Amino acid sequence: MNENIIGNKSIESWIGNTESYQERIVAFPSNALAATLDKDNSVYKDGMPVPPLWHWLHFLPIYKLSDCGYDGHAALGCFLPPITLPRRMWAGGRLIFHAPILVGKTLRKVSTIKSVKTKSGRSGELVFVTVEHQIFDKNTLCVKEEHDIVYREKSNPDKPLPTPPLAPESSSFTRHIVPDPVLLFRFSALTFNGHRIHYDQPFCVGSEGYEGLVVHGPLLAILLLDLLQREKPQAIIRKFEFRAVSTIFDNEDFSLHGEPQADQKNFRLWVRRRDGALAMQAKATIA
Repeated sequence: MNENIIGNKSIESWIGNTESYQERIVAFPSNALAATLDKDNSVYKDGMPVPPLWHWLHFLPIYKLSDCGYDGHAALGCFLPPITLPRRMWAGGRLIFHAPILVGKTLRKVSTIKSVKTKSGRSGELVFVTVEHQIFDKNTLCVKEEHDIVYREKSNPDKPLPTPPLAPESSSFTRHIVPDPVLLFRFSALTFNGHRIHYDQPFCVGSEGYEGLVVHGPLLAILLLDLLQREKPQAIIRKFEFRAVSTIFDNEDFSLHGEPQADQKNFRLWVRRRDGALAMQAKATIA
């Protein structure tokens, strides 16, 4: 079957598809995530800014349980194209933070599909979908984001996995993380993410062929930016971009790393797996 055709309709025809959400930004999700990340003295209330990337706890699409796909995700074909490749992952993103998102404000998020591309890689057929998200406080743009989603074939145990590049060993600042199923479950709950690879161990290992529960890409990105903010607590984050490189599982610890560039405004950030492989790389710009 040609993966570019769904019925008589090309998946590229979803480019330009748009949806919009409006939501009052309440404090509970930020307070719950702060507790989940063991952040001390972090209590959010009306008028306070939500930390960068924590807008991912808001504007969540709500769908009935009967509308779930086999993997716990919402079935495709409404906003996102109904791509038949079964494995869907958050591949990376690029964000510009124009203005703070304040607790207590009612904001609007507009999402638009910007591109749909099919590629063949070492791991088989791939489809990349890029979605642009814009969050507005009335007419003021707060956040502009490009979100990359990758769809891939079901794992084949006879195909060797690509060897990820090694992560740098030294850095200017670092933090050690020991993930566990409770951390992953809490983050799934806070982001209304039903994807079973993050909490259903028999499905994750038996059906998907992973080594354990998969640590969320967005969680790794949040941890990286949190690392920078612990190092530079007074800094204002202006830009952030990240790319997932390899998978981390709940049965292995990992480390977060960062180092400033010469201008002290731009920072390299990365996640290093226990085996030394690079799991995620990122860049951040501060004011």
